[in-house]
Amino acid sequence: MKKIAIVLITMLTLSSCGSLQEIVNNLPQGGGALSQVDIGNGLRQALDQGIDKEVSKLMSKDGFYKNELVKILLPQELQKVDDGLRKIGLSSVADEGLKLLNRAAEDATKEALPIFVDAVKDITFDDAKNILLGDQRAATSYLENRTQQALYAKFSPVIEKSLSQVGATELWGSAINKYNTLPFTSSVNPDLTDYVTQKALEGVFKMISQEEIEIRNKVSARSTDLLQRVFALQDNR
Repeated sequence: MKKIAIVLITMLTLSSCGSLQEIVNNLPQGGGALSQVDIGNGLRQALDQGIDKEVSKLMSKDGFYKNELVKILLPQELQKVDDGLRKIGLSSVADEGLKLLNRAAEDATKEALPIFVDAVKDITFDDAKNILLGDQRAATSYLENRTQQALYAKFSPVIEKSLSQVGATELWGSAINKYNTLPFTSSVNPDLTDYVTQKALEGVFKMISQEEIEIRNKVSARSTDLLQRVFALQDNR
C-alpha cells in the first residue's frame, strides 16, 4: 500500500504541474518513483553511454579515417596543395597525407576518456535538470564546455608527436614546398597540429551528440531502466 501511495502522489504531482520545468523542480530529493538523484544518475548514464559507445570507436584504427561523419579533410590551404599534387601525378602522396592526419586524431582520442570521466562524475542536479530541459545536444554541450580546454591541452602534444612520428609533418612539408614552386601560386604554411587538434575535438563531440540524439528520440536506445524513466519525462513535454 505504501508503494502504491507513493506512485499515486507522484502521478498527482505530475498532473498538477504545467510544464516539464515544474515537474522536474517538484521531484523529491530521494526515494519515490523518480527523484532528483535519479535525474542526475540518468544523465550520467546517458553521457557514459555516448562516451563508451562512440568515443571508443574513434580510438581504433580508421575510427576517423573511415567515418564520413568525422573524417578529417585537408584544411583549405592544403586543398590547393592537394590539387596541385594530383595535377603533377602525386595522388598517392596526397592520399597518404590525408590518412596520416586522421591517424593522429585517432591516437589523441585515447587521452579523452579520463577527462570525460571526471566531467561526468561532477554533474550536479542543476546541471542534470538543465540538460534534461535543454535542446537535442544539451548533454554534449555540457561536456564540451567542461572539457574543451583540458582536451585541447592533452590532444595537441599527442597529435604533434603523432604527425611527426608517422611522417605527416615531413610529408606535408615536402608537399607544401613542391606546391610553392608551382607557377601562379601563393605560399601556404598552415599549422597542422592546431588544425588536426580542432578537427579531432569536433569529431569527438559530434559522435557523442549522435548518441545523445538517439537516446532522446528513440526509446530503444535507452539501455537501462533508469534511462527509460528519466527520458520519459522529456517525452511528455
